[in-house]
Amino acid sequence: MKTEMGVKVDVDVKRIKTCIKVCDRFTAEVIDSDGNTVRSIEDEYVPDCFPGTHYGDYLELDIDIETGQILNWKKPTLEQLSQLLGEEGE
Repeated sequence: MKTEMGVKVDVDVKRIKTCIKVCDRFTAEVIDSDGNTVRSIEDEYVPDCFPGTHYGDYLELDIDIETGQILNWKKPTLEQLSQLLGEEGE
């Protein structure tokens, strides 16, 4: 996507790299294939399945400008999915 900055300089913008501090306030809903909420997560650390070296406190997402896709997302492992569902230690 091309855009102009200030004094009419063309910039070819490809992606946005974010680093968002959530301060132990990560909130999400895990939804099944029927659209039902399997688990609500409120005020927790960022789960391990999220990309980056986040120490449970940051969301680090690289977003493609054209598609809106998260470029650094990797498919979670079974262990990471268990954590997301609140099943660790069971």
